[in-house]
Amino acid sequence: MTDIGLRPGLCSVTYRGLSADATARLAADSGLAAIEWGADVHAPPGDPHVLGQVRELTTGHGLAIASYGSYFRAGPHGSEEFSPVLTAAVALGAPRIRIWAGALGAAQASSDDVSAVVAQTRAAARMAADLGVELGYEFHRNTLTDSVESTLALLDAVDEPNVSTYWQPPVGAGDDQAIAGLTALRERVCAMHVFSWWPDTHRVPLAARPDLWRRAFAVAAEISRPMDALLEFVPDDDPNLLAAESATLGELIADAEPSRRK
Repeated sequence: MTDIGLRPGLCSVTYRGLSADATARLAADSGLAAIEWGADVHAPPGDPHVLGQVRELTTGHGLAIASYGSYFRAGPHGSEEFSPVLTAAVALGAPRIRIWAGALGAAQASSDDVSAVVAQTRAAARMAADLGVELGYEFHRNTLTDSVESTLALLDAVDEPNVSTYWQPPVGAGDDQAIAGLTALRERVCAMHVFSWWPDTHRVPLAARPDLWRRAFAVAAEISRPMDALLEFVPDDDPNLLAAESATLGELIADAEPSRRK
């Protein structure tokens, strides 16, 4: 954890083509501190043996488990589909589960769609709270968290203390727009997915948008609680780029430290 409470880490989905052990080793060798394990490849629910192995190899490489990157979609998916996800997170030792707010953008969703997302999130949150696990919505287009306003409205409607949101730069958003959104959400943000895309979905090195991330981490510096800054989507999914991306991440976080000391 840095002086400003930001923990640098990696989303394992960045390297779906590598084994879990190779991914953890790469993260550790690159100087990162934590991993969000994806449920699609590296840590599938329903396989306690694999989950136990992933937990052990993570700690064996000196890393913390930041979260469980699930594909549970509140609304379309119900409690019966969340239960194995929660079981997997506990087996993994993940303190947080990343979930999705339905399968439609806020402008396309009906009131019934929104009500279903709220109801299923509440049910999942209460199940998770009993086991000391938090939930964080993916901040993503084509879901009810596709804008700052819809995300805040959803969190207010759910009104569960263990439910918050991730944040990442919206696709195509300029620096000012992205930072304004983060600033509005900051008291509800549990973690950041850190990457640089520009323009739109073209992947560039993290250092290609330094002002965006300096400003984002400066916003995070004003938040008293710890937060994960998880690298995701490096150009070409290239493992050879992670050390440089990790170094850039560390430098950008360090640049935000003076704002906390003012």
